[in-house]
Amino acid sequence: QVQLVESGGGLVQAGDSLRLSCAASGRTLSIYAMGWFRQAPGKEREFVAAINKNGGITFYTDSVKGRFTISRDNLKNTVYLQMNSLKPEDTAVYYCAAKPGLPTAAGNYDYWGQGTQVTVSS
Repeated sequence: QVQLVESGGGLVQAGDSLRLSCAASGRTLSIYAMGWFRQAPGKEREFVAAINKNGGITFYTDSVKGRFTISRDNLKNTVYLQMNSLKPEDTAVYYCAAKPGLPTAAGNYDYWGQGTQVTVSS
């Protein structure tokens, strides 16, 4: 079992940056692939970014490529999502998730955090 806690969300203006953190406890994060997902009001949850166990492989949904960066520090048991050039359409609750094996864009992750709200005003 691993527990995930997201932090770093907030209210920002378009063009601003935020860095989300996902801290793990219970087990070492280094054995899990990690993903970030988001859910806007009235919409389904969608994939944002994912990273493999050692951080050597990352991939993103098209709408955030070039603006968001996923990274991890296994010594700190933490995964990050650096979000630059934020847009109003990035407004959502952001969730981190963990799974054994390879990272995927599908939502079949075993462990999920409670989410952190990101609101981008125009």
